[in-house]
Parts: sequence; structure tokens; C-alpha cells
Amino acid sequence: MNIDEACVACIVNQSAKVSAAIGADKELSKTLISTVEELSKDFSYEQNPPEIASYVYEKMAEIAHKEDLYDELKALSTKKALSFIPFLKEKLLHSEDKLLTATKIAVAGNVIDLAAAVEFDLEEELEKIFHTDFAHNDMTVFEKELKNATAIVVLGDNVGEHIFDYLFIETLINLYPKATFSYMVRGNPIINDVTMKEALECGFDSLCDLVDSGVNTPGFAYTRANKNAQTLFDEADLVISKGMGNYECLTPSHREKICFLLKVKCGVVGASLQKEVGDIICKMS
Repeated sequence: MNIDEACVACIVNQSAKVSAAIGADKELSKTLISTVEELSKDFSYEQNPPEIASYVYEKMAEIAHKEDLYDELKALSTKKALSFIPFLKEKLLHSEDKLLTATKIAVAGNVIDLAAAVEFDLEEELEKIFHTDFAHNDMTVFEKELKNATAIVVLGDNVGEHIFDYLFIETLINLYPKATFSYMVRGNPIINDVTMKEALECGFDSLCDLVDSGVNTPGFAYTRANKNAQTLFDEADLVISKGMGNYECLTPSHREKICFLLKVKCGVVGASLQKEVGDIICKMS
């Protein structure tokens, strides 16, 4: 899905968020904001928001002389997410529908998004997620596809959220032991997206096939992915896409059987899905 005026304003506003996150002084903050405002004049309306964001964040990182703009906040997000794991494991242990519970846990983790126009409280989301219905609910089709799949790819999204993804994939492996699972991460730090660094730190390499997609966008931009990631994506029986960035990059996609799991955090994505900000989504393509 291509950007519109609301996306431009949102991306420009990210410069102020980055300035605050890295503790930029007045001069650096002014430079970051003015640079992004200038870049926005030439944004292509034929690209999707994550593709545009890649240029913007690379430029901000260059100006700030900081390879990973959100490294400290990502570490805090991971720490906070880990603190909820005992509670979530207890929920899964006593759940009568472990697939539904694990899927909702995966979606709850999607609120950890430092680039979202609307912010949500993780603790609050976890309190209500198990009592909230999917606004778009394709769980029946999703379950059918899982049962028939032998190769499943999960597209990771944000740091902190990846902790919930680990629990999600661990549950899927137990439920569908005949399938093989791959977890794809970004090729380099971009916003707070999960990379090999964070995935390795929490042990994804011993859980499933851990794959560096090679993309430098906050979403799985297929044309920017390396050959290995493209092949895995094309040949998988089922792709599970986490978060708005992946949804934006893969709407539309050349392949079918993608399950989009996300929380709607902006009006543009909400309009695309014909849902409201705050809704949770399980949508099969």
C-alpha cells in the first residue's frame, strides 16, 4: 500500500521522536527535523511507508553518527517484554485453545512500536487481549492452513515484540511438529525492528531456522530481500506476517496464503482494512 498525506506527516514527526530518544541537543534536534522536512518534499507516492522510512532513518542515523538509533529503547522493550513471560506461559498452560491464546499473545506484542502514531500500553493490552475478539477474524482458515503446511515462515517485526513471537512459535512447533519454521528478521537496525542481534540474544537460532532477510526497511520489502529470503518466502506453504510494516509492504503481494497478525495503530492502515484504530487483526490473504 502506497503512502498518502497522513503517512508523510507521520514520518516527518518521527524526527522529533528520534531526537528525544537519543537525547539530541538543540542543534542536532533542529538538524534532524529540518532534514526530514526537506526530504519529505520529494517522497514518492508510488512507494509504501516502510520504503520511505528506510531513507529517512538511514539519513537520521548518518547525521546523529549512531548506527542503531533506538538501541537503548530496544533493550528496555526486551526487558519489559521478558517480565511478562511467566504470566503468559501460565495463560498458555491453562488455555483450552492454545492456538488462539498464542496468536493473541503474538498480536498483543505488536503494540511495542516506537514509530506508531498512536501508542498503547503493553500491560494494559495484555490485561484485555484475552477478552478481545479479532475485528477481522480468519482464525478458522489460519488453523486449517497451519494443519496442512509443512514449511512456515514468520516475518518478525519489532524488538520486544520478538519475545512474544518466540512464545508464539514455540507453541506452534508443539502444536504442529511436522512443520518446519523460519523466523525472518531485518538486515540492519531500522527504527526498533528486530535484527539478528536481538533474535540471537533470545535464542531463536535454537528454536527454529533464523533468517536474515537482508531488507533495510521496517517491513518485508520483497524486492530488497536477499535471494535466500525471497526463496523461502516464495516456497513456504504459509507466511505469518507480524505488524503494520509487513502488512504495508505486502499489500498487495504476488503470493497467497499470508496470515496478517497486527494491531491497527494508524488511520491509513485502518482504512485499508476497513477497521478502527485499536482493532486486532487476523487476516488471511
